[in-house]
Amino acid sequence: MFNPTIASITLRAALGRRRALLYAIPPLILIGVSAILRLTSPADPAWPARILGTFGFSVVLPLTALIIGTSVLGAEVDDGSVVHLLATPVPRRVIVATKFAVATAVTIVFAAVPELLAGLVAGQGRLALGLLAGALVAAVIYNALFVCLSTATSRALVAGLAYVVIWEGVLANLVGGARILSISHYGLAVATAVAPGQALKAGVGLTAAGVLGAVVTAGTLAAAVRRLGSFTLRGDTA
Repeated sequence: MFNPTIASITLRAALGRRRALLYAIPPLILIGVSAILRLTSPADPAWPARILGTFGFSVVLPLTALIIGTSVLGAEVDDGSVVHLLATPVPRRVIVATKFAVATAVTIVFAAVPELLAGLVAGQGRLALGLLAGALVAAVIYNALFVCLSTATSRALVAGLAYVVIWEGVLANLVGGARILSISHYGLAVATAVAPGQALKAGVGLTAAGVLGAVVTAGTLAAAVRRLGSFTLRGDTA
């Protein structure tokens, strides 16, 4: 289920062309804001959960995962080079699994680890560990969704951005019923389980988050494999 050659090529492409700088901007902002608030509002106990939890999980983490998850396969679909990949004897499920694994690993480096660092900067060690655990889970689910989206439409980045802004950024934080289908709240549920009493305001319980997260991950990856298996280029089945 993992091809080292594809992984190596994907990793070089993901970190090349100054893309790493683009990935680094949101987490650097998060860490910078945490440092500023630590200096200006050291007596306010509420801001770490709001900034690192709500903002970090519903904006920074999904945006980073969106850029990475839609690019590891979507770029090849857009420029037509995917035909060379599909012409190899590598099974479609291995291609999807490898791309997904690389996207998740890069997202962890550029989004989950910064959540830990931001929590430590905020002086919240237990919260930092919870945020790291929750971000690891959310990174997996987000990337499964965005890799699938990149096989479904040539406008994956636009569609994903609409999802992040409208659903994760607005509805999931304002409408209680929307949280049961919110990946950010699945991650917050894990973070809350690791660091209880931190006012992270997870909209679902840990069990529901685990079950729903597994369903979303498995379902979107299966859909991506199915879509890639029926992918056509210039009228021919790849």
